[in-house]
Amino acid sequence: MALMVLGLLLFLGVHSTRVFADDWRSAMVQRLGLLQWKGLYSLLSILGFVLIVIGFKQARQESLVLWTSPGWMRHVTALLMILAMVLFVAAYIPGNWFKARFHHPQALSVKTWAVAHLLAVGVLADVVLFGAFLAWAVVVFIAARRRDRANHTVYAPANPIGTTAALATGLAAWSIFALLLHGPLIGVRPLGY
Repeated sequence: MALMVLGLLLFLGVHSTRVFADDWRSAMVQRLGLLQWKGLYSLLSILGFVLIVIGFKQARQESLVLWTSPGWMRHVTALLMILAMVLFVAAYIPGNWFKARFHHPQALSVKTWAVAHLLAVGVLADVVLFGAFLAWAVVVFIAARRRDRANHTVYAPANPIGTTAALATGLAAWSIFALLLHGPLIGVRPLGY
């Protein structure tokens, strides 16, 4: 569990610099240059992610079961994951309703992903992992919305093409991951087959 927690601290810490140390982040970008900052940021993110994956795999071997969800909850989780995937891709597709309405769909995606998995799995390692990401996403979303208000940020309006592209891409991503990749990569078949 310690390795996973270390990975979470590193990964989520790096992804929180804008929230908790924006002045330091700006100074580092100024000092290193944008390209080198992004390289360092990426390197630390990848290291944190690798530690999370290895630590999670180890922690699940010995973790305590805190609760058992009913079998039908996996269907609720699958539906929430469709929404999570749509929100995730909406952050990168211009002119979609999700970005126009929520402004930070990727943070909402992480929240939805975490809640969906917390509903389905009550193993201690999972609760620590998804709980940490949920708490982080809540804080990041609030901070981003505050920053938008302070900067009077205006988001582009939605259009049918952008919204359709976000929905189609999100559904395709969910289908590929849930039906083909989740089992081999994570070791759990979310829909049972």
